[in-house]
Amino acid sequence: MKSGTQLLLIHLLILAVATAVAGARAGFASRGLSDAEAGYIRHRQLLYYRDEFGDRGEKVDVDPSLFFPNSHLRNAYIALQAWKQAIISDPLNLTGTWVGSNVCKYKGVFCAPLPSNHSLIVVASIDLNHADIAGYLPEELGLLTDLAVFHINSNRFCGTIPHRFDRLRLLFELDLSNNRFAGKFPDVVLRLPSLKYLDLRFNEFEGTVPSELFDKDLDAIFINSNRFRFDIPNNIGNSPVSVIVLANNRFGGCLPASIGNMSKTLNEIILMNNGLRSCFPKEIGLLKKLTVLDVSFNQLIGPLPNEIGGMRSLEQLDVAHNLLSGQIPASICNLPQNACAMLCVRASSRPLQFVQLCTVCSIPSPATASIPAATFTDRLTTTFAARLTATYSSIIASNTCSFSTFSC
Repeated sequence: MKSGTQLLLIHLLILAVATAVAGARAGFASRGLSDAEAGYIRHRQLLYYRDEFGDRGEKVDVDPSLFFPNSHLRNAYIALQAWKQAIISDPLNLTGTWVGSNVCKYKGVFCAPLPSNHSLIVVASIDLNHADIAGYLPEELGLLTDLAVFHINSNRFCGTIPHRFDRLRLLFELDLSNNRFAGKFPDVVLRLPSLKYLDLRFNEFEGTVPSELFDKDLDAIFINSNRFRFDIPNNIGNSPVSVIVLANNRFGGCLPASIGNMSKTLNEIILMNNGLRSCFPKEIGLLKKLTVLDVSFNQLIGPLPNEIGGMRSLEQLDVAHNLLSGQIPASICNLPQNACAMLCVRASSRPLQFVQLCTVCSIPSPATASIPAATFTDRLTTTFAARLTATYSSIIASNTCSFSTFSC
């Protein structure tokens, strides 16, 4: 098992090159899509399915004179040519290089030896981040069965996620963030056995999130800033994630006590602006490894539990803009000295206050306060902290609380 993991990590090293390419394009600003343009692209995807051209590439003519070193690269050629046909706009002309049989030379496409057979070169990674491409994802992408990394964040892709993605048995990272994908939660991600990193944030997905998501062996879940509506299920405590961001949806319901079961792995959890309605579960104190907890802009009621002082690794705590009441527990002074807490409580002995836990935080004012992303290390891929930056932007646009210092 250990050697298999090492092979998979080698398979993922190609992402270092992909990250450099993405960084070179980071400054490009998308003009966005109008609703009419997004509707047109989705309609094209639907028409494509009605044509009954599944995932076999019937719409792709393969020149018999083309040479492919192996069948895997031939399938990759079919998949990428089908995708090229599904692209409506490519202002950087990135797919203009997608010509000929040498798919490993295509921009945004990266090859590596197959983990189970080092003599076999396959398409291991696709990184089209910040390419400003408009289009949809065809079913033929399911032919990329050796893919470990699929990153297309910050584009203008629309429509739904292909069902044939379930053939991507080696897919380790899936980043579809900051596009115009719509429809229900893409259940196909639940059928990806190697998936560890899932990023669906800043899209137009809606409806419920299947509880099975929290039973998967994932390391990171980002589904914030969509249109999901559901109650956080009790089995969230089964999730082995280190980072989970569910912010800016409409979950409602309670913050389950089972969250305490995530103590072995959880480092960051961000649930702000979700309409949560419950008391603060005392089990929160079991999260000894937690560094960031943000449940701001909800409707949590009652006091902060005394057990909150048990989070000995906590660096950022934000419970502002809730309906909390009562005294601030003395145990909060057990938090690390470098911890920064933003509290908005209705204390029994004083009016509504915005409280800064430690002056070392040096937050200038409630109106301009923000939370810096925590630092992650030992990642082969782009750090999760960088991906959290957008989540934290403009956390506190306004604050009606007065400002004072709580001395420990």
